[in-house]
Amino acid sequence: MKHRLFIGLAVFLLVAGTAMAAGFDEFGYNYKARIFVGKADGVDRNINGTVWGDPTYANDMLVMKWSKAWHDARFKGASWTPDAWLINEWNGAVPGGSGEVWHYKIKWVGTPCDETNPYWEEGGYCIWGQFEVIMDHGTDITEGVHYWIAHAIPTGFGS
Repeated sequence: MKHRLFIGLAVFLLVAGTAMAAGFDEFGYNYKARIFVGKADGVDRNINGTVWGDPTYANDMLVMKWSKAWHDARFKGASWTPDAWLINEWNGAVPGGSGEVWHYKIKWVGTPCDETNPYWEEGGYCIWGQFEVIMDHGTDITEGVHYWIAHAIPTGFGS
């Protein structure tokens, strides 16, 4: 479930509006600073106690950050480059939260989206045909288990 929600959030960021007003809007977005900070409830730009109709993660706290290269490619028609990246940091260990804590890092690699690509980092996985998840790990505190789904080496950004 968490992976579907994460992919939905990142896709939403890929198709979100391009408002560039300074400061945070009522949902938690600050496009000028390229950050979202707030309850996951606001990430779908609809404060209704759900995230795309599902209340499971609505009270989780979320921080999303994206690079200027990501922003320019998505919102301004620039070419995608290896400097385009996105981070999602979930904290469901809050009152009324899901109990899950996850951290994701995604970067653009282009095609092919595999180990033959010079931008590819060993240990990641491909999503959306041109992006690599270079870090995907988290904890479900109700289970007491920490999961590592992806841990590319190195796990940093940049070209």
